[in-house]
Amino acid sequence: MHRKKLSFATLCAHNNNHLKDGGLKPTVPPLHQSTSFHFDSTEDGANKCQDYDCGYAYTRDCNPTNMYLGDKIAELEEGEAAMVFASGAGAVSATLFMMTAAGDHVIADDTLYSASHNVLDTILPRYGVDVTFMDTGDVELLEKTIRDNTKLIYLETPANPTMKVVDLPRIAEVARKHGVKTVVDSTFATPYLQKPITQGIDVVIHSTTKFLGGHGDALGGVVVSKKDFIKELNLTSLQNIGAVAAPFNSWLILRGLKTLHLRMAWMCDSAMKIAAWLENHPKVDTVNYPGLAGNPYHEIAKRTMRGYGAMISFELKGGMEAGRTLMDGIELCSMAVSLGHADTLIQHPASMTHWYTSKEDRQKTGITDGLIRLAVGLEAPEDIIDDLAQALERV
Repeated sequence: MHRKKLSFATLCAHNNNHLKDGGLKPTVPPLHQSTSFHFDSTEDGANKCQDYDCGYAYTRDCNPTNMYLGDKIAELEEGEAAMVFASGAGAVSATLFMMTAAGDHVIADDTLYSASHNVLDTILPRYGVDVTFMDTGDVELLEKTIRDNTKLIYLETPANPTMKVVDLPRIAEVARKHGVKTVVDSTFATPYLQKPITQGIDVVIHSTTKFLGGHGDALGGVVVSKKDFIKELNLTSLQNIGAVAAPFNSWLILRGLKTLHLRMAWMCDSAMKIAAWLENHPKVDTVNYPGLAGNPYHEIAKRTMRGYGAMISFELKGGMEAGRTLMDGIELCSMAVSLGHADTLIQHPASMTHWYTSKEDRQKTGITDGLIRLAVGLEAPEDIIDDLAQALERV
């Protein structure tokens, strides 16, 4: 009997891909903590060492728990396959190293997570890869920037920490026209809000540390793409660079995925209320949140995303000193880097997450010295607003 396509919520709540595990059919995906796996014969060992489709040999190459997580995220993203990594930065680096070689050209958005920017700006050029940073939101300029040796376009949407949103379908169309691959870091959106592969993007990356894990207790990253791409990524990057996910971390992230739809729905709703409140506060100069009608990316986000996310950045009228006073006055929100936790996190990008991006590059992309980033958590939004209000009274 033909079964209808399952909803996103049902896919999150169920982990059906583990049921083939030894015929045991556990209701919770099992944790395979072993580093090595027995072979039945020398031929069996050779097959498994050379091809993970034949089975498991060594956790640096492939591990069942890590595979469960990759399969689940690929299902949520509507991609063919996925490979998990030790962190989001590991996933980004492995992907870029595999997809580029000396003499290649890469176009990267000028607003990126600092670790990603650093790989593109300082590491790849050492090996002969030319990188052009630009606003990929200007699709006409993007097309003019493509060269004969351009191999890929790399971007984030929404971008960290300015919440810039770009038109993925249009960028994908331009890239396909010129035979250029596209890579999108979709950490801020998660597959709950957007599925870049369904919009024509070739490769999707997440830091699973963030919303996908959801509890702030496990580092991880994932790459989603075509099956052949993922297999090559495993053979050329994961096995040799070694940014291997810990099976226990993958097991924790699998647990977090069960509530992804519930957490994202609550946090997105809360973020909208908090952003609207901040926008109307007399001491707040600018609020970056695509859900606000006056935001320059509102219409693109409305068209390409299911919602507007749980990330907000804003700047006070007093600049850096006002921002420092606000953050030091916070009582409920946690002053910490990262995002996607159960508790709301507040941080200062210029001195914390983007400190090794030059001030000139930060200023060009709107990451000012006074910008504050708020990662909305699961608290009641009125309590977060009350905390921000009492801190703003001190400014």
